[in-house]
Amino acid sequence: MAAPLAAGRPARAQGQPHELEPLALPVKQDDSVARGYRRDVLVRWGDRVTFDAPRWTPRTPDPDAVAAQFGWDARVAGIAVPQQPAADGVARAILAVLHPGVDPRMAFPGGQDQPAAAAAMQGASLLNLERQRGRWVVVDGGYQSRRLGGSTLCRLQGAGGGAVRGLLGLAGGCVTPWGTLLLAEGDPAFWQARLGALDPAFADGSGFGYVAELNPFDPQAVPVKRGALGRFAHGDVAATLGRDGRAVVYLTDRRVGGFLFRYVSSGPATPEEGLAAGSLFVARLQDDRLSWVLLPPGAAAGPVVAAQQAGGTPFDTPSGLGLDPMGPRLLLACHGSPGRPAGHVIELSPDGGDDTAAGATARLLFAAGDPRSPQARYGGAGLPPGSAWPENPDTVTVDARGRAWIGTDRGGRIGAQAEGLFACDLAGPGRGVPLPIYGAPRGASVGGAAFTPDGEALFTAVRHPGAEPGASFDRPGTRWPEFQAGVPPRSTLLGLSRLAGGPVGG
Repeated sequence: MAAPLAAGRPARAQGQPHELEPLALPVKQDDSVARGYRRDVLVRWGDRVTFDAPRWTPRTPDPDAVAAQFGWDARVAGIAVPQQPAADGVARAILAVLHPGVDPRMAFPGGQDQPAAAAAMQGASLLNLERQRGRWVVVDGGYQSRRLGGSTLCRLQGAGGGAVRGLLGLAGGCVTPWGTLLLAEGDPAFWQARLGALDPAFADGSGFGYVAELNPFDPQAVPVKRGALGRFAHGDVAATLGRDGRAVVYLTDRRVGGFLFRYVSSGPATPEEGLAAGSLFVARLQDDRLSWVLLPPGAAAGPVVAAQQAGGTPFDTPSGLGLDPMGPRLLLACHGSPGRPAGHVIELSPDGGDDTAAGATARLLFAAGDPRSPQARYGGAGLPPGSAWPENPDTVTVDARGRAWIGTDRGGRIGAQAEGLFACDLAGPGRGVPLPIYGAPRGASVGGAAFTPDGEALFTAVRHPGAEPGASFDRPGTRWPEFQAGVPPRSTLLGLSRLAGGPVGG
């Protein structure tokens, strides 16, 4: 696996430093919020997404009912903004939230799996957002609100083509500069075994493990699984444009020793054909230089094997991806490995500022974990005393002011502190020093972040609260967010904002 990088100096000094202060994140049944901020509960597991969704009945889940409700798990993928403002002047957007998994012991009474309900609980929710009276809100039962899951009809482009029913195990996603939404499927093997008895198509599995593309503003749009981007167990996906207008898509292979891939389209990026044909590359890292190795034609059918043969660099479970909107720069969150269990975040700056370039400069943003550990590295000054530290970074987002926001995920394992969402400057004295804005309740992880166009609201997701080792539907580690007897804990979409108003992070 790739050796740790030198911290190095940033390629450019830019961005507005964040205002967050050191904050401890104690393990507790409730969550924690930084001073000067508020958090609002927006949507919870079981809340309706579509206008016709029935009332949530967690003890008797019906597949048809849960297919219209917010899923059991949650991870924020991104916000899509209309290219043309609305005639009524109201600011609107579509927020995409993934539902990667369904844990039977926490989702169903007695821990008895209900595969048909699980297939409907997973997938994705597309939610209408509006700015009302100075605040961004989720529109209940909005026109473009939509649920995608195990019964969603899709089209497979390439790899034999044809119709495919279902999106399974969505692990990552993003909004593209050409106005579409990308949804990346993870490892289909788990779902194959779980759902194979329901439908032979699930047992076959050949229609899963792809990146699907759709128009988020069209509630009737059929997701297209793009075979040219490769079939493997994705961790995340991030899309941008090359200087010549071609589509560039970065993809992570979320395994210990997984690879970082790049797709470059053959022609200009368009919603219809930008991802229909192109070339796949794998990253090869040596010291602080990353080079993109072109994979041979046909590699999309088995990119992991092709990457091994091409000498691609194995990373420490490459997971989250974040592109800097202020300039060509990619952040890669590596979840960790047995050799470096706490993980780290890498900054990649493409040569010449062009994402289609043959190489990039690679620098360590920070190495996560207890700051007393010899492996942990936090900027030049180190982590301030009394503050929580990130461990197992899993998601990363870069805001319009050039600051990274990193979500951590230990999979429910209880540690010395709660999981958190951390802000980290990419330049200046605070570079590489992550400070928390939010701490999750016991047993929960943080599932990504996305910002409204004005930067005044940050959406994040609390994943599987109470799902610590040994917990169950009836005996969870917490009953957050309601704290009502008999009501199970619920994955929840949150909105974070400054009490004084203005952009999140200052």
